[in-house]
Amino acid sequence: MDRCYLSEFEKMQNKIVYSQAFLKPFTLYGMKASHSGGTNQRLEVVDSLRGFALLAIVLLHNVEHYNIFFLPENLPSWLIWLDKKVWDITFFLLAGKAYATFSLLFGFSFYIQFRNAARRGIDFRKRFAWRMFLLFLFSQLHALFYNGDILLLYAVVGLILIPVSRMKNKTVLILAIICLLQPQEWIRVVYAWFNPEVISYGYYFQIFAKTAEEATMNGTFSEVLRTNISAGQLFSNLWQVENGRLFQTAALFMFGMLLGRKEYFLKNPASVIFWKKIIFYSLPAFIPLFLIRTYLPEFVTTESMFLPLNIIFYSLSNFSFMAFLVSGFVLLWFRKDGYKAQKFIIPYGRMTLTNYIGQSIMGVITYYGFGFGLYQYTGATQSLLIGVVIFSIQLVFSYKWLLSHKQGPLETLWKKGTWIGYVK
Repeated sequence: MDRCYLSEFEKMQNKIVYSQAFLKPFTLYGMKASHSGGTNQRLEVVDSLRGFALLAIVLLHNVEHYNIFFLPENLPSWLIWLDKKVWDITFFLLAGKAYATFSLLFGFSFYIQFRNAARRGIDFRKRFAWRMFLLFLFSQLHALFYNGDILLLYAVVGLILIPVSRMKNKTVLILAIICLLQPQEWIRVVYAWFNPEVISYGYYFQIFAKTAEEATMNGTFSEVLRTNISAGQLFSNLWQVENGRLFQTAALFMFGMLLGRKEYFLKNPASVIFWKKIIFYSLPAFIPLFLIRTYLPEFVTTESMFLPLNIIFYSLSNFSFMAFLVSGFVLLWFRKDGYKAQKFIIPYGRMTLTNYIGQSIMGVITYYGFGFGLYQYTGATQSLLIGVVIFSIQLVFSYKWLLSHKQGPLETLWKKGTWIGYVK
């Protein structure tokens, strides 16, 4: 998530912008990006997109009560109706798409780091392996509070970027497409076709989910920590493995790296054409994939075959819709070098590690039994509003922090840890 190295002149410009932002915080990135170098422009659109992806994750986590799937009773009928609509719309627009966008930009960030290190004559691959170990440590900190962590998955799957980092674009693209198509699930489909009586897997995570949920609903703080170390992590990571996230994440990381190599986040004729093609093809691809997934239970009654097919079409439909949203966002940015509605969130996107872990801590205190226990009283509508409040608090903090710091606190710690022992 490191930013490109800026020239001294650009650093001076940033200091001026930050000082102006103290008076006008929501126009922090109001200046136009340079078309000659394009560095600021490219990073701003990525930071903004990353910020919106994290915002979507925050809203989803709040609607889910941070993995306490509980519907409060004795609500007015109109609020129950509204909660259902809010739940359905939120999950249709954001579930799977926010995570996919976040993963895509993780791969892009790797490319930026790899390229910058190469320009200094450094082989970044070993450093990146160490960086993923540090991310693993962050994941263990995060998992103590929240049993829906994705950082462990990123730390493990991120290692695939090391061997592919020096492969040709075509080779990486082929590997990414293969991963996106969920080869493991297709093997399960074929096996289930010839062995319909086979016992399918896909529910092992539920064994640990029940234990984790009981602790989060009714346990003390120490009980939550103790449970999350074991059952919580098994619940979260087994769910990801059993729902195709291993191959999907690897594909998204590689696609993000390719976007960096091709400089498609930099405004130029080739990039505009690329994103127009994506927006032209992604929505027509999403519609049939979504319909197939929706009506799949009516045509596939064998559970051992239904589970892998459901994973395949759910993954592909989410990817298609994510591609549609990202391409629309980037094309909108290109029209005016970023609109104010896109730029205001940039500081939030520059502190994603800090804000990702921070929102979980704020969320579990809000909903879990050892905290305010609001999971018992808030439906989807109220929880969504609470998510907006959490986001707003973090956004203000991000603005103020970046007035005097180059990165967020955890980002700084991660970067220093990555380069520990390096002598220029």
